[in-house]
Amino acid sequence: VQLQASGGGLVQAGGSLRLSCAASGRTFNRYKMAWFRQAPGKEREFVAAIALSGGETAYADSVKGRFIISKNNANNTVYLQMNSLKPEDTAVYYCAADPRQTAYSRLVVPIEYNYWGQGTQVTVSS
Repeated sequence: VQLQASGGGLVQAGGSLRLSCAASGRTFNRYKMAWFRQAPGKEREFVAAIALSGGETAYADSVKGRFIISKNNANNTVYLQMNSLKPEDTAVYYCAADPRQTAYSRLVVPIEYNYWGQGTQVTVSS
């Protein structure tokens, strides 16, 4: 599976962006998908995930109520709609995927994902 993330850019605080992650190589309607981010000098952190079934989602507390993760199995793409962006959301955002069933509590753990995209930069100015 190859993952290609896009949609990053420069936006003012309070603005919105939508990230996309297109998968190729296999259909991924049976993959769990997630977004992680890494800011300069910080460790990679969980942002949002959608479970293998597509019926459950999980969010980091810092983005809950502002970000929405969704998946379109028809075009093998997962999205991250980011609203009310803050300067602290500035980071490189990575999409991740994996076909294995995972407990809901483990959706936030990076090692649960075998496939990673190259990252897309999101910069939020104050």
